[in-house]
Parts: sequence; structure tokens; C-alpha cells
Amino acid sequence: MADRTKLTIKVLVLIIVLLVLVVAYAFAVRPAISGYVTKVYQQGQMQGYTDIMSNILVQLQQTGGYVPQLQQAGYAQFPVGNDTLVLQGLVVPTQTTPAQ
Repeated sequence: MADRTKLTIKVLVLIIVLLVLVVAYAFAVRPAISGYVTKVYQQGQMQGYTDIMSNILVQLQQTGGYVPQLQQAGYAQFPVGNDTLVLQGLVVPTQTTPAQ
């Protein structure tokens, strides 16, 4: 009977330890990993924005600007690696104030 009681206690302790590990993973480890992944993703995204903007600025300096192309065609094309980035000119509508 004493052996059975010791075995029951060991099984219960093992179950408690497993539950503690599950709770620790759910509330501590997984959020830490998710936060790290999100942080690295955002850093990569910002690096991508920085790279594309610097690439556009370098090409603008090298070609003397795309303003004439924007004015004539309404868009400008930038080669970016094997792809082409198309920028469309911004048309700002003018607001008229009603006569009083």
C-alpha cells in the first residue's frame, strides 16, 4: 500500500510540474519569442523602406531628376533590381471657396 501511495504522489508531482511548464511557456516564453519576431520583422521592414528611398534618391541624383517625365507622362519609372517601380505624380485638387 505504501508503494502505491508513493507512486501516486510521484505521478501527481509530475503532473504539477508539467502544468507549471505549460503555464510558463504560455505566459513567458511564447510572448517573448513573439515579441522578438515582431521586433526583427519591423526592423527589416524599416530597413527595406530606407533602402528603397535611398535607391530612389541616388537615381534622382544620377539622372538629373524625373520631374520632366512626371510632368509629361504623369508617372516615372525607376529600375529597382529586376523590377520596375512606377511612381505616379500627385495631383492636388484645388478647392474653391463659395462666393459670399
